[in-house]
Amino acid sequence: MAAPLELSCWGGGWGLPSIHSESLVVMAYAKFSGAPLKVNVIDNTWRGSRGDVPILTTEDNIVSQPAKILNFLRKQKYNADYELSAKQGADTLAYIALLEEKLLPAVLHTFWVESENYFSVTKPWFASRIPFPLSLILPGRMSKGALTRILLTRGQPPLYHLREVEAQIYRDAKECLNLLSNRLGTSQFFFGDTPSTLDAYVFGFLAPLYKVRFPKVQLQEHLKQLSNLCRFCDDILNSYFRLTLGGISPAGQETVDANLQKLTQLVNKESNLIEKMDDNLRQSPQLPPRKLPTLKLTPAEEESDSLQRLSP
Repeated sequence: MAAPLELSCWGGGWGLPSIHSESLVVMAYAKFSGAPLKVNVIDNTWRGSRGDVPILTTEDNIVSQPAKILNFLRKQKYNADYELSAKQGADTLAYIALLEEKLLPAVLHTFWVESENYFSVTKPWFASRIPFPLSLILPGRMSKGALTRILLTRGQPPLYHLREVEAQIYRDAKECLNLLSNRLGTSQFFFGDTPSTLDAYVFGFLAPLYKVRFPKVQLQEHLKQLSNLCRFCDDILNSYFRLTLGGISPAGQETVDANLQKLTQLVNKESNLIEKMDDNLRQSPQLPPRKLPTLKLTPAEEESDSLQRLSP
C-alpha cells in the first residue's frame, strides 16, 4: 500500500480550489496524474511555516516548492507527461521558464504590490487564515517578499524606478498571455487531448488572475479578451475540481464578497489601532525619538514598520 500523500496549501475562493498559484499548480498536477493527495487547507489553527507553502508530506519525506513536489510525484509513478515526446518535454521546460520570467512578476504585483488589490482583497483574505497577532504581520512580510522577488528579476538597469519596473512587467505579461493563447489555439490542452505538467502550470498561474475579483484589473482585463485561455481554465475547473468545489452560485459568491468586505474593514481597523498605539508610544517622554524610514516599498511597509517597532 502506497504511503499517504498530504498536501498543505492555501485554500480557495471565487470558485477556485486555491487562490495561491503555486498551490494550484500542485493540486492540478495531482488531478492530472491521479496522485491521491489528501489536501490540508491552511487556516488560523495551522502551526506550520507558511513561507514554504505548498508542502507535500509523506511518511518519510517533506517536500516544498512546486517543481520539487512534481518531481517527487513522478518518482512515485504519478506522471502526467508519460505520453509526451522528447520535443514536447523540452517545450514544457521552455514554457514554464517563460511563465516564471514573464508572467509571474505581474501576477505577484497584481496580488501583493498593487495597493488597492492588496488592501481590499489579498491582505484580508490571507489575514483571515493566519492566527492573531501574526495576521497583522505576515501579510505585510509576504507583500515585501513579493516585491523583492519582482525587483530581483526586473529591477536591473535600465529599469531603476518602480514605476518603470511595473510598466515593463505588465508589457511582458501581456506578451506572454498572447503567446500562450496562440500556442493553445483551439486545442483542449497544450499538447492535445491529455493534460500535462505545462497545463498544470498555466492553469495555476492563470486561474487566480482570471477568477479573483480585484478593483484594479489591468492584466485581468487582457486575459479575459483571450477567450481560449478563459475556456481552458473553466474546462479544468469543471472537469477536475467540480466535486471539490461543489459549485458556487452567484448569490453565494455575493455572500463571499460581502464577508470579505467586512473582513477588510475589520483588518484595517486593527491596523489603525496598532498605528495609534505606536503613535502614543513614540510621543511618550519615556521613549527616545525614533527616526522613521521614508522609503515605502510596498503597500504594507508602513504597517509592518509600526508592528516591528512594537516588538520587544
